[in-house]
Amino acid sequence: MPSLGADMEAGTVLAWHVAAGDRVARGQVVMLVDTDKAEIETEIWEDGVVVEILVPVGRKVPVGTPLLRLRGAGAAAEPPAAKPPAPPPPAAAPPPAPPPVRAPAPAPPPPLAASPHARRLARERGIDLAKVHGTGPHGAVLASDIEAAGPAATPPAAPPPPAAAREPESPLGPERLASMRSAIANAMARSKREIPHYYLEHDLDLSPAVAWLEAENTRRPVTERLVLGVLLLKATAVALARVPELNGHYVDGAFRPGAGIHVGVAIAVRGGGLLAPALLDADRKPIGQLMVELRDLVARARRARLRGAESNAATITVTSLGDLGVDKVFGVIQPPQVALVGFGAVRERPWAERGMLAVRPVVTATLAADHRVSDGMRGARLLTAIEKALAQPEAL
Repeated sequence: MPSLGADMEAGTVLAWHVAAGDRVARGQVVMLVDTDKAEIETEIWEDGVVVEILVPVGRKVPVGTPLLRLRGAGAAAEPPAAKPPAPPPPAAAPPPAPPPVRAPAPAPPPPLAASPHARRLARERGIDLAKVHGTGPHGAVLASDIEAAGPAATPPAAPPPPAAAREPESPLGPERLASMRSAIANAMARSKREIPHYYLEHDLDLSPAVAWLEAENTRRPVTERLVLGVLLLKATAVALARVPELNGHYVDGAFRPGAGIHVGVAIAVRGGGLLAPALLDADRKPIGQLMVELRDLVARARRARLRGAESNAATITVTSLGDLGVDKVFGVIQPPQVALVGFGAVRERPWAERGMLAVRPVVTATLAADHRVSDGMRGARLLTAIEKALAQPEAL
């Protein structure tokens, strides 16, 4: 069982997408795993042929438990196991008296296969699992099948409060959100207990970025237009290439630089949950491709359906609460990462430059960083590098 997050201790196999005898390739999704936070599509990291599935669907096992046996692509096939010799036939015995004739008892119905998450959703929504068509292996019912089934009929209830007064219902259900909230609390408590945080903030003039974004979007179809958030993510990734000391993980008492720049995006889940999956190699992707991947990532994160590489690869996290009107956000580092960048709301503010006063769109960028790995000078360089990247948006 892979670790699909720093705070993950165990996972439940929801579905296998391969069987014994199947040939698999590195990076292929082979199973679906249920963690405390999300359902993760999990890849395999070796080429070969599946010899045996070791953990059946529905079983929860600790991180590190072997899940399947794999024969490498160049390995010889395993010889068939020798059969033990048949035991000698027993001595002849007189036939027993025939038992009294009785009507056979009706066979019990076979157990209905369903993932733990699907059972929770069905119970919370009052849906009869037996009436849901399962799309998983051997007809198993998955969470997506419950969501597709829609809400079950319920007796009339009191009229709901006005839409402005209530938050949209979470698709995850109260049990999933409670589990996610507990996992977040444990990770953040560990972070504040073990990581000596330091904080910096810097106001950034977004005039060049906003002007370029408006001009660029006039040339794009509506479905391909960019948002300011994707520029902030790309600028952070580009800045990390210039200040790599803040891109990586602190493991076993030492800093390990990231193999790539994988920017974790803090995504709020309706009902109070939070996920931070990664945009992989964000510094090397064109801004248009990054926008497409960001939309897809947000949509799947809000359904708590991620892929393995996205869930544990982030080498830094970026969070923004600007759309809610927050001017500054001072985040808590997600271990084993060593830094977190925050962006607040874009405000029109007075801006003095070269003896002249003007009104500019300004955002406050903040940095939370690990003092075991860096100091204020290195952190200041990162914020300055973000500022320089946003001053030349056409280069992003």
